[in-house]
Amino acid sequence: MDQLGQRDGCRRWLYRALLIAIALSWQAAAAQDAVRYTSNYDQNDIFVAAHQDDWQLFLGDVAATRAASGRTTFIYLTAGDDGRDSSYWLIREKAALKSTRIALGAKGRGEFVCGVINFGTHAIRQCALADSKSFFLRLPDGKRNGAGFSRYGNESMRKLRSERISRITAVDASTTYKGWNDLAATIAALISASATESTTVHTMDPNVAVNPHDHFDHRMAGMLIQNLRNREPWRVRYYVGYALSSRAPNRSNDQVRAKTALFLAYDEEIQRFNPEWSAYREHPAFYSQCLLRTYARSPRAGKSSGRRSPSAAIR
Repeated sequence: MDQLGQRDGCRRWLYRALLIAIALSWQAAAAQDAVRYTSNYDQNDIFVAAHQDDWQLFLGDVAATRAASGRTTFIYLTAGDDGRDSSYWLIREKAALKSTRIALGAKGRGEFVCGVINFGTHAIRQCALADSKSFFLRLPDGKRNGAGFSRYGNESMRKLRSERISRITAVDASTTYKGWNDLAATIAALISASATESTTVHTMDPNVAVNPHDHFDHRMAGMLIQNLRNREPWRVRYYVGYALSSRAPNRSNDQVRAKTALFLAYDEEIQRFNPEWSAYREHPAFYSQCLLRTYARSPRAGKSSGRRSPSAAIR
C-alpha cells in the first residue's frame, strides 16, 4: 500500500474509532437512564423513509427521543436493494430493526414479532416490538436519479409518480401498486391505522430549494406525505437529506451520540453478514458529517408546498 493509501486507511480507522467511542458512551448513558422512560400513549410519531438507514442518518436524534417515550411507526418504502438480490436487502431490514431496538431504549427488550399483513389488496411485511411497528413495502430502489435498476425492470417511485410507468411491483413480487394514487392510499391507510390527534409524520423534505441534491427516493417519500397532508390532519416535519453535509453542525453532544449509536447499530448488523456491505465504509467523511447535523421544518397548515427555510434545530 502506498503512502496515500495508508493515510486514507488511517483516516477511515480514526473516523470509525471515534464513532464507536461516541456510540458506546451514549448506550451506557441510555442504559443508566432506562428506568426513567415511560411510554406516553398521547405521543405518536410515524417515520416514512425511503431506505433502511435514512432516519438514523438524517433524524436519528429525533427518533431516539420519540421512540423511547412514545409510540412509533417506521414505514420503509423501498427495499433499499441497490439493484441486488434478497441476500442484500433482507439484511438491510434486519439492520433497520436493530436500530429500532436501540431507539426504543428500555422498551427494546424482547423479540420482534414479524409477519405479513394485508392493507387493501396489498401484502406488507410488519415487525412489532413493544409499542413500535415497522412496515416494509419492498418497492424497488430507484437509484439516486430515479432511473431504477435493471434487475427490477428499472421501476422506481419517480417513474410511477410521473406516469412513465403505470405500476410498480415489490422486489419479492408480493404485491403490485397500480399507480401513484394506489401507493399513496396504502401509505395513508398504514398511517391512519395508528394515527391519533397528536400524530406527527416525519419524512424527507420534498422542496428542492430547501433540500437540494437529494436521492429521488427520499424526495418521493416527501412528496407522498406532501400529497396526503392536504386531506389528512397529521402534523408533518420535513428533514434535509444529502445536503446536510453542507450545513453548519447544530447537534449537541448528546444528540450526536444518539444518532451515532443508531447508525452504528445498523452498520454493525450489516457487517455481521458481510463486512464489504458497510454503509460507513462507502463514504466515512460524509456519514460522519451527517451525524453532527439535523435540519427540519414544519410546513404551514393547509399548504402542500412552500419555500420556507428549515429551522436550525429540533428541540
